[in-house]
Formats: sequence, C-alpha cells, structure tokens
Amino acid sequence: MINYKKALLNLKKNKIKINSEIILSDNSINRVSSFNVYSPNNYPAANNTAFDGFAVNSKETTKLTKTKAKKFKVIKTLAAGDNPKIKKVFKYSTIEVMTGAIVQKPFNTIIPIEEIQFYPNKSKPKYIIVDKKIKKNNHIRFAGSDFKKGEKILNKGDIIKPQHILALKTLGVKKISVKKKPRIVFYTTGNEISNKEIVPNWKVRNSNSYYIKSFLNSLPVTFKEKKILRDNEAGKFKKEILSNLKSNNDILITSGAVSAGKYDFVPNVIKQFTLKYYFKGVAIRPGKPIMFAKFNKNKVFFGLPGNPISSAACFRFFVLPLIYSSLGITPQSPINAKIKNDFYKKKQFTRFIKGNLTFSSKGNAIFEIYKGQESYKIKPFTESNAWGLLPSGKDYFKRGDYIECFTPTGVN
Repeated sequence: MINYKKALLNLKKNKIKINSEIILSDNSINRVSSFNVYSPNNYPAANNTAFDGFAVNSKETTKLTKTKAKKFKVIKTLAAGDNPKIKKVFKYSTIEVMTGAIVQKPFNTIIPIEEIQFYPNKSKPKYIIVDKKIKKNNHIRFAGSDFKKGEKILNKGDIIKPQHILALKTLGVKKISVKKKPRIVFYTTGNEISNKEIVPNWKVRNSNSYYIKSFLNSLPVTFKEKKILRDNEAGKFKKEILSNLKSNNDILITSGAVSAGKYDFVPNVIKQFTLKYYFKGVAIRPGKPIMFAKFNKNKVFFGLPGNPISSAACFRFFVLPLIYSSLGITPQSPINAKIKNDFYKKKQFTRFIKGNLTFSSKGNAIFEIYKGQESYKIKPFTESNAWGLLPSGKDYFKRGDYIECFTPTGVN
C-alpha cells in the first residue's frame, strides 16, 4: 500500500497522450485549448461612441463660453454599422452619432444628447450650439481598448467556457485547436447492483455510474456505460479488456470488486495483462482498495471501490487528476481553510472529508466537517460543497487548524 502523494506522482508519470484536433470555435464549449489563442484583430476595431449624441472636434471648442457660443452644422447622422466615410468636413461641423457609431478624425469627442442645444429647433435641427470647452475623447471607446491585436484570449489548457466563445466569435476566430475528448468506458460490478426502480432490501440501486456520468457532463470527455458485471463474470471482464485494448477507448473504470473478498475478481483479471505500471491499495480513507494500471498501449485502468462515497472520493482525487494532467488542464489550487470542529483519524492515512466551505466577512475560508463521514453515508455528501483533505502524519485536527479544501470539479 502506497501513500496518497506517491500515488498522485505515479498517476502524473503515467498520464495518457491525448492528440489534438481543429474544430469550429462555435462547437468548442467545454473543450480544452491545445495552444495559447491570440486575438487576430483589435476590439473595438475602430474608435466609436459610447453614447447617443453629437461628435465634434474638441480643438474648435477651446475658446467657447456662454457669451462666445458657436453654431456647429449637422452634416450627417451615423448609427452603429453605418459607413463613417465623409467626403469633406468643414470647420465647425458636427455629426449626429448613435451608440456604437464609428468616430473618425477630425471628430474626437462626444457631447451626449441630453446636453445638446438645437438650432433652430429640436425637431428639425440644422445646427447645435456649443457654449463651452469640450474635452477631447469624451465618451469614446478606443480601438483595441478591450482586446489588442495579438493579445491572448485563451491559455493552453483552458477549458473553453461560454464567455470564451463570446470572445472568439467577436474577434473573428473561426477555428481552434483543442484536445480530443478522452473516451471513458465504465463497468459497475456486483450481484447486488440493480438498475430496476423497485428493488428488494438485499439489492442496491446502481448509482455510482450515474454520479460519474453526471459529473463528467460539463467536462471534455465521452462516457460509455457497459452492462453490469456480475460476481461470476471474470471471464467476461477479461474479454471486455481485450476488446478495449483494440479500440480507441482511453480510460477503463470499474466500480466494486477490487477489495480482497471471494468475488472481488477485478485485480486478478487486470494482473493477467502486461502492464507498464500498477498499484493496488492507497493509505486513504475512504477508498483504500483503489487500484490503477497502465497497459502497454496508451490506455489506463482504474478500479474504484463500490461504496458510493469511496467511489466518489477516488474519482475526484485519482481519476480526475489523471484526466486533467493528460489534457494539460491546470488544476485549481487548494483553498486553505480553518476547520470549525475537531476531527480524529488514523495517523498513517490521508483522509478525504465531506463538509461545507464558507467565507467570513473578511474573506477567510472556514470549513465545517460534517458528521457521518462513513463511506456508505450519502446524506452529508448531498449537503456538502467541498472536500477537505487531512494529510497523513497527524491523527488529531483541532478547531482552528488549517487544512486544504477542494471544490468538486477542481478547476476554476
């Protein structure tokens, strides 16, 4: 049995290679960027107005006062999307502009519509009257003030979110290189597992696969669940492994049948194959029986325990790090939080605990450890919003101690 830190290090060393593909940026939601992505254009593309109003040349207003007012002739009206070209601009001219309209020289400042004095009247204005100095660049949105050409939009390893797609489409990025989706195949094991709605009390409803499938919905992977493997189907499982080794599937996962019981067939089947790396058992709670193997091909296997919380914890702290490492995703840094209550554990074990992470008015992180940390208890898990990690080497954690806390998905 190895410790958690060593297990993580070995997972990182045995990550799988994921190739890239070029897709339309429209379709890139939740995919992982293979490279840094830079803006091909300035945005805004040209200076434009932030208000409805009238554009003037600020230099022509420097000497204007209440007693030295000047009429500016209205020579054009521009809306957003109009061609801003004007053949000839005479001195003391103005253009009426709507929000988003392009503002070009000699015009360089905007007088908001609410401040305009019209002449001869508002309904049919031929002129506006300016009776004060107008500062340059009032209410102007400058070219490149949001994104400059060559400025980074995405980092390599970023998971693409809706706000990124907004930027990509605004800036004219039509295609993007992303990591291909790792293909996950999942097997639930055990005679006790049932997919039926009504089950006798000696059966257990299948839930682990549904949890992991729903967890992965917003991540860049494909997930396929196979039929439940029963306790006498070790031979069938071996055939499934052989089939997967010939396929384009990347990650194989089982839930249950990894401990040391009579019907825990998974380890014996996996060890029949030639493996690049293998471990079975990690000094953690919950989830101690977890196993991992990397086949000679670019494929890996995880054997998760069957208890719901053990399975969830092992998926979060073993499977997810390997997926992120393989895709080049930078994981979220842990949050250092002060615990609200005492907790005892075995000294040599790393403990994953369910709880509630909150922040004080001063921004300090506080973690409440919930009662009911047993691996079969799901109620505290439904009420939690974070995992706490109690490292090995210490058995007693008292109120006020700091520990590392992790969000469920582990990314920003």
